Amino acid sequence: KKRIKSDLVIWTAKASRRADKLVDAYKALSLDIPVVKSYLISKGIKEEEIQISSINTTALHGRENYGVESNVITGYNLSQSLEVRSKDIERISLIARTATELINKGIAIESSAPSYYCTSLGDIKIGMLAEAAKDAKVRAQAIATSTGSTVSSIQSAKMGVLQITPADSTDVSDQGISDVTSINKDITAVVNLSFALR
Repeated sequence: KKRIKSDLVIWTAKASRRADKLVDAYKALSLDIPVVKSYLISKGIKEEEIQISSINTTALHGRENYGVESNVITGYNLSQSLEVRSKDIERISLIARTATELINKGIAIESSAPSYYCTSLGDIKIGMLAEAAKDAKVRAQAIATSTGSTVSSIQSAKMGVLQITPADSTDVSDQGISDVTSINKDITAVVNLSFALR
């Protein structure tokens, strides 16, 4: 088991507008997005770290008797997301918690929970598996010694699934866990080795 710290955060904020006419919803949203972007830049996010998605359009329908949706379009809801990818974990985490203050400016904003990643995870996994294999041999030698035997060659080797969990978590899964909710994580590697004894 090893403690690792995330070095990349991905966070998404979504602005939306609703109006009876599609053109009115589009006009309102097109004014909101530059305000949101300027707000993020003013908080220290670099412009190149911000990606703006295409607009998502949803037609809103009226309801008939018993709540059944009718074919009559009563309005439109338009939304657009801004995704931030940054190495500045602490800054983005703070902005994600406070971005809803844009509501005070009349902008309907939804702030999603940030996702945290470790970009060097591939190299860490290789090192962890090597350490797990070394530890397995030490354990096998200890068991063999207690029975008056010595460890010989490896007969088989099987890699278990990696568990990447929030720090100090005891969760495990047969399919493995790959946590993105926490900055600090624990990575656990399991290797099963069979040795010949002599």
